[in-house]
Amino acid sequence: MANKKTTKTTTKTTTRSSSGSVWSINKISFWTIVLVTLLYVVSLVLAACGINLRIIGALQGVATAIMISIVSVLAWRFVRNKPSVWKVLYIICLLVVIAGIIVPLVV
Repeated sequence: MANKKTTKTTTKTTTRSSSGSVWSINKISFWTIVLVTLLYVVSLVLAACGINLRIIGALQGVATAIMISIVSVLAWRFVRNKPSVWKVLYIICLLVVIAGIIVPLVV
């Protein structure tokens, strides 16, 4: 009748993502927002100083194009394994957005 002391050992498996070395969607989104914010701040300062409006519009256009580029890549990841109807809808929407950026800059 010896007292046996039993120890219970459990192994925990934790899953860690290697977010330090891989550009995750979250990291790309954050740095895109930072970059676009800087572009908008520069255009805001230029507008407050009374600088040419074409430069301000160009900076804002570049900021918008950067955001649309990131979003279009992420949208393509969603659409690429879908039926052709989704891909056609993606291309039509992308062309309309691009036209919506370019036409006001030209006119």
